[in-house]
Amino acid sequence: MKISITGVAGFIGSNLCSALLQRGHSVIGIDNMSQGEYENIADFRDNPAFELHEVDVRDENAILEITTGSDVIVHLAAFKIPRYSDSLDTLLINSRGAENIAKAAVKHNAKVVAASTSDVYGKNRDLPFREDSDLVIGAPDVKRWAYAISKMFDEQLFFGYHERYGIDIVMLRFFGGYGPNQNLTWWGGPQSVFIEKALENEEIPLHGDGQQTRSFTYISDHVNGIVRTIEMPEANNLVFNIGNTYEITIEDLAKLIWRLVRGEDDKPKIKLIPYETFGKYEDVRRRIPDITRAREILGFEPKVDLEEGLKKTIAWQIERRKKNNA
Repeated sequence: MKISITGVAGFIGSNLCSALLQRGHSVIGIDNMSQGEYENIADFRDNPAFELHEVDVRDENAILEITTGSDVIVHLAAFKIPRYSDSLDTLLINSRGAENIAKAAVKHNAKVVAASTSDVYGKNRDLPFREDSDLVIGAPDVKRWAYAISKMFDEQLFFGYHERYGIDIVMLRFFGGYGPNQNLTWWGGPQSVFIEKALENEEIPLHGDGQQTRSFTYISDHVNGIVRTIEMPEANNLVFNIGNTYEITIEDLAKLIWRLVRGEDDKPKIKLIPYETFGKYEDVRRRIPDITRAREILGFEPKVDLEEGLKKTIAWQIERRKKNNA
C-alpha cells in the first residue's frame, strides 16, 4: 500500500516507517521537523519507496496535495502536554492538524489510523481502562488537560467524518511508549530524562511523590499494534488501547533505570519536584490499559518486558549521546 505518515521523523513515526518499508509498503513522510530528528530517518532516507515532505499539518493545501494516492494516512503529528508553556499550541495544532487529515482522507478515499492517548481517561479511577470507559477530565484552568481534550476532540472529529463521509478510521490510545528514537526531554516521557540523569550521575527528578503509576510499552510492541490496524479491515472504525499491562510506580521506574545504568551497589539519587513548580497542575495517579479488544480483534500481545526494553533503550541512548557529542 501507499501510506502517508505525519510526524514521520518522530519517535513512533520513524519506527513505524521503518517497519512498513520492510513489509513492502511505500511511505509518504510528513514532518515539519519541529520535534522530529533527521537522524531518526537516516536509515531509510534514501529508500526509493520513501519520500519526505517538510510540511506542517496545519497547511491544509499542502496536506491535501502530498497525500494524493494514499491508501492509508497514519496521523501521529501532535503537540503534547503543556508543562513549560501555555496550552494554545497544543489545542490548535492538534485540532487543525486532525481536521486537515480528515479532509485529505475524504478527498483521496483513504483510511485513517490516528494517534490518541491514554491521557484521555484522565481522572477515571475505574481500572484497568477499557475503550468504553468514561473519560474524566479536570478543570479548564488546569492546562495539563489541554492535550487530553485535544485528543478527545480528534477522536470525535474522525468518527464524525466517518459517519458523514464514510471513510474508515481507527483511533489508537497509546500507553507509555519508549525505546530507540525517543525524544530525550520530558517530551519523550520520564524514562528519557531518568536515563539521561543516571548516565550523568545526577539526581533523578520525580514529580509529586513519585507514587503515581504508569504502564510502559516498548516501541516494537506499539509498532506491531499500529501495523495490524493498518493492514486489518477488522480494525476499522474502532478505538484500541495499545500498550503493556504491567504497572509500575514512577519512583520504582527511576530506581530500576538507575540500577540498569549504574549497577546494583550504586544508591539511586532521587529528588522530588512539587507539582506547584508547573503552576496549577493535576496528575493521574494510576494508568493501566485493558487490551482485551486489541487481543481479540487484532491478535495484539505486548512481547517486550520493561527491564528488557529499558536495557535496549539505554544502549541506544548511550550511542545517541556519543553521536551528539562527537
